Amino acid sequence: MILFFSATGNTEFVARECARLLDDECINLLSKIKNNDFSPIHSERPFIICAPIYVCEIPNFVNRFLKRTPLTGCRDVYFIFTSGGYSGCASVLAKWFCRRKKLKYKGSADIIMPRNYIANDIYPMQDTETIKKQIADGSSRIPEVVSVIKNGGVLKKRHVFIFELLIILPVEPLWVKFKMTAKAFYVKDNCIGCGKCEKLCPLNNITIKDKRPVWGGECTHCMACIANCPKESIEYAQMTQGKERYLFKKYANESTIRR
Repeated sequence: MILFFSATGNTEFVARECARLLDDECINLLSKIKNNDFSPIHSERPFIICAPIYVCEIPNFVNRFLKRTPLTGCRDVYFIFTSGGYSGCASVLAKWFCRRKKLKYKGSADIIMPRNYIANDIYPMQDTETIKKQIADGSSRIPEVVSVIKNGGVLKKRHVFIFELLIILPVEPLWVKFKMTAKAFYVKDNCIGCGKCEKLCPLNNITIKDKRPVWGGECTHCMACIANCPKESIEYAQMTQGKERYLFKKYANESTIRR
């Protein structure tokens, strides 16, 4: 069984491709996360957890959900991470997660996909050709990963050096607390009050008041609201003005996805 969270489509694509190639069930965790539904998830086949990388590890809210949710049946768990090129200490934390849950860690795989993080001045958004190439390259990597899973093998994780842990583990919570805030989000006059941003926020941090989104105090910078807005009405300070919003479905077609 494949479990996934995806904000702008990269991880959903990878998860559903895995499900297609394995002829297995695929569950979008968004509804469960939003509703604090920690009911057991049962599978007679290995669990495959697909998650994006935020600040060098899987999102905190996904991690919290998985810790509280019983995974019953098969004890084997694979992890597939989607990132812009660096998965940090995610594989080590995944192994620790399995140990605490008394599950069998079967390794992890990294699949590089286009960046979606528009709310920053550090990483520029990629051009169309780069995006299409990354989608094609990421797509071609999926069958290799699936082949290992089909054969019951162990995915080879990247080596995580001790200095990475020493830097990431103390810095990550501080970065999340002070940098990944919702204070700078605002909406322009062309907002139609459709409520899509509210529905897609995994932390229930957006509410619609007087037909306009209002952000609360908790945010994970998943970019679901800003990227999925049908009118591109949402901005984050001055950082996002004039920038292309990344959504997987804008670029994915038969020419970019290799099957």
